[in-house]
Amino acid sequence: MSTDARAERTPQSVLVTGGAGFIGSAFVRHALAASPETRVVTLDALTYAGLRANLDGLAHADRHTFVEGDIRDTALVARLLREHDVDTLVHFAAESHVDRSIDGPQAFVETNVLGTQSLLDAARAAWTGRDDVRFHHVSTDEVYGDLPPDAAPFTEDTPYAPSSPYAASKAGSDHLVRAAFRTHGLPVTLSNCSNNYGPRQYPEKLIPVAITRALAGEPIPVYGDGRQRRDWLHVDDHCAAVWRVLEAGQPGRTYNVGGDAEVENRVLLADLCETLDRLAPDRGPVPHAALLTPVPDRPGHDRRYAIDSRRLQTELGWAPSVSLAQGLEATVRWYLANDSWLAAVADERRQRDGVEA
Repeated sequence: MSTDARAERTPQSVLVTGGAGFIGSAFVRHALAASPETRVVTLDALTYAGLRANLDGLAHADRHTFVEGDIRDTALVARLLREHDVDTLVHFAAESHVDRSIDGPQAFVETNVLGTQSLLDAARAAWTGRDDVRFHHVSTDEVYGDLPPDAAPFTEDTPYAPSSPYAASKAGSDHLVRAAFRTHGLPVTLSNCSNNYGPRQYPEKLIPVAITRALAGEPIPVYGDGRQRRDWLHVDDHCAAVWRVLEAGQPGRTYNVGGDAEVENRVLLADLCETLDRLAPDRGPVPHAALLTPVPDRPGHDRRYAIDSRRLQTELGWAPSVSLAQGLEATVRWYLANDSWLAAVADERRQRDGVEA
């Protein structure tokens, strides 16, 4: 923990952008549980990956307010900051799917770059004269680009070299947040995290795609040779890290958040299939690994990401607590026990896309 107790702060009123998404909704739960003093306002545009179902069953729901809205609506955000006396803004909202960014990068620029600037403008307008506030921006390890096989993991000083339109848009938003600190003195912190996984992850990312396809007996796509290496971080550990930065992080500082669980995609998928064999032998073929199907690799696909989170661990006393083996099993168990959530996702997809049941 921090050695300077005077640096500690407990957020009293938190605005969470993207709070109906996978990581954002987990953070809403974490914040409400972390302090009985904390009130949370969720702002979400409820695009395809923002689901009201992610906020069902909140504990301490009397301290939570949901607002449907766009982060690019500067006037709305400024009003929420004032009306709810917000002292902490945590910015999760982002277009985040790399494949979608390759097919349509414009939406990523509009949300991730212009949306972040709108939030910064709103915060500056609403927080004039206040010194008890914090703007925390959540980013990704993908801004650092492709890490050579034998290179040391990314640190906070690693130069940016984004490969995809998604990563480039996040890099742009990171720079805008730092510029707001340097130019305007807005008290900001940033975090760059590795690949998240856990409950309520929208089924377009690797782990939920594999689980849902395996349970349906459908092919599980494996990009290229499957030897891309990623560092995996359980979403609850990520939320704990962000909360710790809000408590004691130094304004203007960046903190890398990793799970210390670097593994090749093909190994991860094999382990996931073995877990499904054990926990769901009656759903899909056993072994589920028979469903693994090579597909053409993604254009510009980075081979390796790895995070060095020693700054966060040394300065703020955080460390990942969920091993990859534990986290994968818990995640599979959650999906097996929550068919209703998957049904809600499918229903929202049908309503949005006009697809017949």
